[in-house]
Amino acid sequence: MEESADKLVSKTPAFQTAYLGYSLQNLVKLGKLEKYYQRLTDFNFLMAKIQHPEFGVQALIDDFDLVDDSEALTHPEYDPQKAKALNLIQALLWMSADILERDKTQLAEQLWGRLVHSTTPQIQAMLEVAKQCKATPWFRPLTPCFTPPGRGLIRTLKGHTNSVNAVAVTADGKRAISCSDDNTLKVWDLTTGEEQFTLTGHSNSVNAVAVTADGKIVISGSDDNTLKVWDLTTGEEQFTLTGHSNSVNAVAVTADGKIVISGSDDETLKVWDLTTRKEKFTLTGHRRSVNVVAVTADGKQAISRSSDEIVLVKLKNDIYLNGDFEVVTSDVVTYDQDYNPPKFWDLTTGKELFSLKGHGGLVRNRVAVTADGKRAIFVADDNTLKIWDFTTEQELFSLEGHSRYVKAVVVTADGKRAISASDDNTLKVWDLTTREEVFLHKDHSKSVNAVAVTADGKRAISAADDNTLKIWDLTTGKELFSLEGHSRCVKAVAITSEGNRAISASDDNTIKVWNLTTQKELFTIQYLHFYRNWVEGLCHRFKFYVSSFIVSESLALWSGYNTVFGTANGKQAIFYSRDKTIKVLDLTTRKEQFTFTGHSSLPSAVVATADGKRVIFSSLDNTIKVWDLTIGEEQFTFKEHSDSVRRVAVTADGKRVIYGSDDNTLKVWDLSSGNVIASFTGESPIACCDVAADGVTIVAGDKSGRVYFLQLEGMEELT
Repeated sequence: MEESADKLVSKTPAFQTAYLGYSLQNLVKLGKLEKYYQRLTDFNFLMAKIQHPEFGVQALIDDFDLVDDSEALTHPEYDPQKAKALNLIQALLWMSADILERDKTQLAEQLWGRLVHSTTPQIQAMLEVAKQCKATPWFRPLTPCFTPPGRGLIRTLKGHTNSVNAVAVTADGKRAISCSDDNTLKVWDLTTGEEQFTLTGHSNSVNAVAVTADGKIVISGSDDNTLKVWDLTTGEEQFTLTGHSNSVNAVAVTADGKIVISGSDDETLKVWDLTTRKEKFTLTGHRRSVNVVAVTADGKQAISRSSDEIVLVKLKNDIYLNGDFEVVTSDVVTYDQDYNPPKFWDLTTGKELFSLKGHGGLVRNRVAVTADGKRAIFVADDNTLKIWDFTTEQELFSLEGHSRYVKAVVVTADGKRAISASDDNTLKVWDLTTREEVFLHKDHSKSVNAVAVTADGKRAISAADDNTLKIWDLTTGKELFSLEGHSRCVKAVAITSEGNRAISASDDNTIKVWNLTTQKELFTIQYLHFYRNWVEGLCHRFKFYVSSFIVSESLALWSGYNTVFGTANGKQAIFYSRDKTIKVLDLTTRKEQFTFTGHSSLPSAVVATADGKRVIFSSLDNTIKVWDLTIGEEQFTFKEHSDSVRRVAVTADGKRVIYGSDDNTLKVWDLSSGNVIASFTGESPIACCDVAADGVTIVAGDKSGRVYFLQLEGMEELT
């Protein structure tokens, strides 16, 4: 059983199963801690177990728990450095589980993307082995482009097909229940990160969820105007509560699990008896939709918040407070209306206690408080979670990772974990106790829309929704400087062939030309309003407007087209439109050459080969089409992504295409064979990409603001 894992492929399936399943347990029983360490830092062993049909990622994660850290301290073979390596690897597997479950070949990419700067010898050795073991071309991260272990994120839960609107967690902290615009609820095991089952029955979006204190019953509210009561043990629907005349937006349940309060777009709250399964009474008083409802721990007070910006607190006397809230204790309520800062109120007096400041975006109805009332988690429009200390009234730390709005957050009863739900269709589980700072690019604070690489391959420029451009050193992956001047989102960027100037286009309806040597703006051009969405393919040797007549006499003719792209030889201009067509204009004759059709959705990006013979279009219909510009015919269509393809780039030799998608993947496609030769999975939807002149250095940006610096390894195998 002491065969090395890299020789498993030559063994029988029975031997492989025994080796992967029992060897570690036997090593632990025999007290061979050194062998145990070696096995779990063996890249080949990890890959074999992840890819084996009887095991997988979770089984591998469980292997790291076979030895208790506290017991191992007294073992003669205990090595603190190796124990640290095991902790890092297990944390990485937790964080990468959703990616590795989708693509079991991505372990090397995850190791390099999360631990490339680790100084632990065992980790560095694993990185080198991983690099050598990839038999096919792959994207090797040059910098730590993923969130590393120790930054709070434990795991990402994926399964919903639309925005996740709310999440609840059982009192024992073992399970989470999420609800979504996909009309379902999902029950998750927080120990393994696995989905236990899906609750179906609502006919419209599910907006709210609550769980009883004993963890046995779940109550959900939906746009179908109903509440449903579910048995969390069996996953079956028990009964439906009807009575609201419009969407149910909020649900709360008393501590004894007997009473449910719901808030609705019909401007009322209803109080339900779960024993009799009937409505007890209706609370009126709000003038608009009721969006939030909470119950104090003693179950004697219900608090509601409506879009009429009135908070109704039922005490001995009614107290009305403006804003949104979360109950901290029975006599304190938090306030976080749609502007900063959140405020805290004493319910017995109705007076403000204090306010907190620090979010970069608006605080909107999302706050969770630890059971001891000492800390709060606030969510803002900048997609972050911020943890505050009530005692000091100071921000403790911030959690980043979601690529879109966070719509809900809850904290486990022990205050150690938080679960957030987002418009990016995911839930993220966060560790609130570990906040070790590890080197990681700050990158942009919002979605990266475009990237470009200089001809010499030494620098890259990214453009983002935070209104800035950033210039990066591709050798070190470090930010050199930032360009500021646009007043709205920067949607496109291009670099001249000399590499000393850049051109950017923004939603502020301007094109700016920058001197990259002096790091200053040279001049600004105002462009017409119908170009305000996206301007791509801005320039080739400063031909960002292709020729003067395109921005004058021809714009009226082509005003239905949102984007213009010039071929490298300067002979053609390509326009694509919201009517799903692409037109090719001959710049010599100023006449239309071809009209390309075939996409079932909007074209999203265009790139032409350097020789001007082919043009590649990506589309929101998840496909890529290649057209022959000499005869105007489609050559082939590529269908590989499960979501919209946003950006494409082509290598200088015109042989390969790199493209990114909303399914979080970046792929390389060989134009000769029509095959995918490498794939990379990011943490968020890939919004843009570009390739350096060497054909192997790739820069990509995602919707969370992260910039990826990658090298395409193993290409020599294809030449």
